[in-house]
Amino acid sequence: MIVAASKKIIIAEDHRLFREGLKALLADNQGFEIVCEASDGLEAIRCARKHKADLILLDLSMPKMGGISAIKEIKRQFPDLKILVLTIHQSDQYVLETFEAGANGYCLKDAGRNELRMAIDSVLAGKTYLSPEISEQVMEGFIEGRKKMKTETTWDTITQREREVLKLLAEGYQNKEIAELLHISVKTVEKHRANLMGKLDLHNAATLTAYAIEKGLVTKKG
Repeated sequence: MIVAASKKIIIAEDHRLFREGLKALLADNQGFEIVCEASDGLEAIRCARKHKADLILLDLSMPKMGGISAIKEIKRQFPDLKILVLTIHQSDQYVLETFEAGANGYCLKDAGRNELRMAIDSVLAGKTYLSPEISEQVMEGFIEGRKKMKTETTWDTITQREREVLKLLAEGYQNKEIAELLHISVKTVEKHRANLMGKLDLHNAATLTAYAIEKGLVTKKG
């Protein structure tokens, strides 16, 4: 009798309690092996490089590098690695950007045990998964290329790298720290910062932070 090899899974989630809950839930299912854990997008990329995994369970709202940026980088380096997003976000903007970045599935965090198992199995089988709570109109909009038809906004002009810099600025990192995290020069960080201020017509760290919170790049500290 041939025993199927366990599917190797990476969990990328910054909330430790939720991450521990996922581990416990998956431990009850034979055939899964947690090979690495990450608390931010940069760690998720490092996990993908270090372990030959089958699937990443990935949150969208994480520090240092958010989920969208992490998905793009992981898919660039490991196009066959499956990515199932676990998130609280239900807006069409998040769904569209997530699938366009290369994710294979989108599951809401309030999903039950059975739905999560179905989502994982579907993605591992090469299918696209979308939580049923998300409106049909969102998926239809994605399929029909709604994003291409809408009028370009100021947010649309912000590049992915500029969004990464904006997120880190809003989290309180200095230019030198951002350069180290993103493996770019301080001069390049300064250029991205200047571009952001010019495009958004925002001229200090406080207004940039407020804008990042408005766009959901970071969470407002209460």
